[in-house]
Amino acid sequence: MLTNYLNCINEAGTDEAGRGCLAGPVTAAAIILPENFKNNILNDSKQLSEKKRDLLKPILESVAICFGVAHVYPTKIDEINILNASILAMHKSIAKLEFTPEFIIVDGNKFKPYKDISHECIIKGDSKFMSIAAASILAKTSRDAYMEKIHLEFPMYNWKKNKGYPTKEHREAIRKYGITKYHRKSFRLLPEQLKLSI
Repeated sequence: MLTNYLNCINEAGTDEAGRGCLAGPVTAAAIILPENFKNNILNDSKQLSEKKRDLLKPILESVAICFGVAHVYPTKIDEINILNASILAMHKSIAKLEFTPEFIIVDGNKFKPYKDISHECIIKGDSKFMSIAAASILAKTSRDAYMEKIHLEFPMYNWKKNKGYPTKEHREAIRKYGITKYHRKSFRLLPEQLKLSI
């Protein structure tokens, strides 16, 4: 069962989506929920259907005290690596909050301090805390919308369906058509791909 708060009421939850993708940004969201917020459907975005995520998104946006969503794009991911890009996306989403949180709870086990705000990393936090679960839904739905938009530019990769994840279909399209400006060049895009020592 999801709980509301860990340490204080003015607490932001943050999470990212798209870390394991071959194409597109890594997207993070941060959200501060009201003290009395309850929702029976809310859960980790990976546990919910697309229909339920799309249903929850406007509810969360309307009830939130404040929220922020941020993308970090492939060129930056390739430059600083996916872990640092994920943390940067979370920092950018926290920076977009209208109110400064007193405490930040983060899904996972890696984070870098944001300003002088205390934080705690929580493994599987998106299945334990409402604000992290809410952040996971805002991150996932925002990223999915972005991938559906760029799908129109490169329909052969079927990002509308696979969202940039390393599906068999996506990898076959990379093999056939090569890569685009939206692909992460530092990732192993094909199973047989080897790094050349230059």
